[in-house]
Amino acid sequence: MTTKTATLSGLLAILLWSSLALLTTATEGLPPFEVLAIGFGFAALFGFARTVLHGRHGWRELHQPLSALALTTAALFGYHALYFIALKRAPAVEANLLNYMWPLLIVLFAGLLPGVRVRGAQVAGTLLGLVAAIVLVTRGSGIEIQPRYLPGYLAALSAAVIWAAYSVLNRRHAAVPSAAITVACALVAMFGAMAHLAFEQSVQPSALQWGALALMGLGPVGAAFLLWDHGTKHGDIALLGSLSYLAPLLSTLLLVLAGRAAPHWSQAVAIALLLLGAWLSVRAQKTRES
Repeated sequence: MTTKTATLSGLLAILLWSSLALLTTATEGLPPFEVLAIGFGFAALFGFARTVLHGRHGWRELHQPLSALALTTAALFGYHALYFIALKRAPAVEANLLNYMWPLLIVLFAGLLPGVRVRGAQVAGTLLGLVAAIVLVTRGSGIEIQPRYLPGYLAALSAAVIWAAYSVLNRRHAAVPSAAITVACALVAMFGAMAHLAFEQSVQPSALQWGALALMGLGPVGAAFLLWDHGTKHGDIALLGSLSYLAPLLSTLLLVLAGRAAPHWSQAVAIALLLLGAWLSVRAQKTRES
């Protein structure tokens, strides 16, 4: 596949992630690690079903170095675990803002990769995306940093660093088929179940919640990670980092369309900032290609 096709694969992952918040609203009342375990359990189930359909070739695709499996598993579980901790130990607004540092960190980390050059316009475009996320999450109001929430802030920032580092380091395992992420999903489901049994009280999901969890495992928790794996290994990693700010914006718009959130002027401002940032990033990529 070409670099452009792989980049489009990563962009599709970002679009799928934008549906996660809407699906998560349907799981209200379920403990977070239970949602994590079941969601990734469905992702692993769908992944192994794909493996069976591909026969012997499908099983060969699951073979991977231990270092690749350890990196993916640690990133998937570590990111989600720290994000859940952040939401428990700090206000959601500040936790989300610190978590949304990961697209900017991807762009900055990408400049350390051999053969990858990050232009100033791409950094500027990504910063505009960060500003758009700030406007979107705070709804145009201020934020208040309080020392008592420091553990939550550190957890949110650590989650952002882990996901950015994984997205960039994943390029070292470009030879590993993206389908191999199915094994990591199964391990994350197992670790999530262990954390759930250790720290949470089980809640029986309703029929609607089982459906939402299955869709989660099929899309934003399943196919999205496979597509992101391919995009980060073979696509334009800096451009993907810049465009990742589409996720919180589209996520909010989906919530508004579904009646789960109210329209607000800050959303229009965020759209304008994000479009300008995306234009700068894509323009920088085209200039580099020329």
